[in-house]
Amino acid sequence: MILGRYGADREHLQEDIMNLMVPIDGGTIELRDYINTNKWISSDYTLGDPGRGTDRKVITWTETIKPFYVMKYPITQHLYHFVMDDDVLEPVANDLPITEVSWLDSLVFCNKLSRILGRDECYTITNESVNTIYNKSANGFRLLTDAEWQYVCKAGTKGYRYESIDKIAWYQENSNGSAQPVGKLLANPWGLCDMIGNVWEWCWDLYDIKRYGDYRVFRGGSWAEVENNCGSTTRRKSMPNFKIDDLGFRIACGR
Repeated sequence: MILGRYGADREHLQEDIMNLMVPIDGGTIELRDYINTNKWISSDYTLGDPGRGTDRKVITWTETIKPFYVMKYPITQHLYHFVMDDDVLEPVANDLPITEVSWLDSLVFCNKLSRILGRDECYTITNESVNTIYNKSANGFRLLTDAEWQYVCKAGTKGYRYESIDKIAWYQENSNGSAQPVGKLLANPWGLCDMIGNVWEWCWDLYDIKRYGDYRVFRGGSWAEVENNCGSTTRRKSMPNFKIDDLGFRIACGR
């Protein structure tokens, strides 16, 4: 198991977690997205139509990344249920990534893990997710920002993927129709596994508050996606309470 020693108690949890946190140096990253210029029609929007080519415009922006730590793997079922004190811990004591978790669920997990390990909570969670506060000076655990996610996924490489897809990602053609245990495929140049494919990963950021309200970003593709949808610049968005069987998350903390 990726994280197994803490199964009986919490004595070694801090050591086990930090052993899997990879130090990341700062830098800059350019992000790009396509904006659909058509006006909203449906109030039931979930993943969205990117629009026809003539309806879209490309936007780019550059962000500065400060040094931080990021977990080598997506959060596993075992770790999630252990931290959340769920009764289902034993049946899912494995290295499958946690799925069916909303953006809000991931923040609750981060705050609880921070409390367990004596760190400051990063999030003040409110009923209206758009008003949830992220305390950037807190030393607790958190989601990656949109820019941080792309920065660590690319790991200094230039292309859409850092290696051929079958070496690094579980996707529609090789996943057998479900999520796979983390850490089985090739890591990226900075030692991070499953950044592309296996499960989408929630990020902190609002996607575009003016057009989509409190929809949040998730990244990377999943076991259910075709090859073209799994890459370092793939961005999707959904409601903060959205849950599905190919969407999970990864955690970070400050250095």
